[in-house]
This record gives sequence, C-alpha cells and structure tokens, in this order.
Amino acid sequence: MSFNLANKSAEERNAGEAEKARLFELWQQNLQRSKVDAARLFGEKSKRKGKWDEWVREQVAQLTPPEYASMVQREVRRLNSQR
Repeated sequence: MSFNLANKSAEERNAGEAEKARLFELWQQNLQRSKVDAARLFGEKSKRKGKWDEWVREQVAQLTPPEYASMVQREVRRLNSQR
C-alpha cells in the first residue's frame, strides 16, 4: 500500500480529498456540540465516582456517527487530564 499520492489514480486521490472534506465539515459543524456533550459527561464524574469510566464509555459508544463519538471522547480525555 502506497501513501504517496503520485502513485494513486486520480479517482483514488479525488476520493481521498472528498473524505477529508467530509470529515472537516463534520468537525466544523460539531465541534461546539462535542465540547458541550463532553462537559456534560465529565460533569458526572463526581456523582458516578468509580463507575464513571465505564459509564462514559457506554455513553460515547451510543453516539453517532463514529467520528462524532471520537470527538467527544477526545474532549472528555482532555478535560480529565486537566484535573
């Protein structure tokens, strides 16, 4: 498998660029919402104590699309590392 774009067909390059554009648009449209969701999940940490990690994993697993779930998960990790 080559990662050099020069070795890929125009169709493959266009598909890659379209995917990057889709992901960027998803990120732009959902960044603020993902931060709000992550803050909500992080806010439950003191209430749920030792079961919080498992609960957060369950909550994030229910989010769609998977790319959005990853955004929320990264933000929860960031918030957790600040404490």
